[in-house]
Amino acid sequence: MRPIVRVSDEVALRPVREDDLALLEDLTQNPEKTGEFEWFGWTDLWHWRRGWDENGLIGPDGGTLIVICGDQRLGLVNWRRQPITGPGSYCWEIGIVLLPEDRGRGYGTQAQRLLARYLFAHTTVHRIWAGTEVGNLAEQRALEKAGFTREGITRAAGWRDGAWRDGVIYSVLRTDPAM
Repeated sequence: MRPIVRVSDEVALRPVREDDLALLEDLTQNPEKTGEFEWFGWTDLWHWRRGWDENGLIGPDGGTLIVICGDQRLGLVNWRRQPITGPGSYCWEIGIVLLPEDRGRGYGTQAQRLLARYLFAHTTVHRIWAGTEVGNLAEQRALEKAGFTREGITRAAGWRDGAWRDGVIYSVLRTDPAM
């Protein structure tokens, strides 16, 4: 069991290490850890290992970082290249999964803000977006607090738990006020 009080609530991001692979597998393959809105059934069980072996889970088309607070791992953030209007323009789509005991404590807001700042500082992308299900109110609040703007609803955007689910799209632009 984790302590309720931390020495510091300062969230940071760091590259994945090989000893983090079991955590990534657990966060994405264990329905008790993924949470209601992230459980899509069992998928490629070797996904994280192959990515680690290929490029350490950071490449030109996306990557994954570990969310930490002090020396405790809280979860992961990731980003994927998405085309916008043509081959020369793209944006980043970001995602996050935190351990169940670390949800609802503001860490997701901090982690997503840090990831957006990192991507704007180290890539030429102008737009970063994130999507979530209409019913995932906690994630919507976290994105808004992180500086993202709600753009709209995408009808029947994802299949989960035997039904098509509507999504909500949020974005932040390089030219938006400082996050």
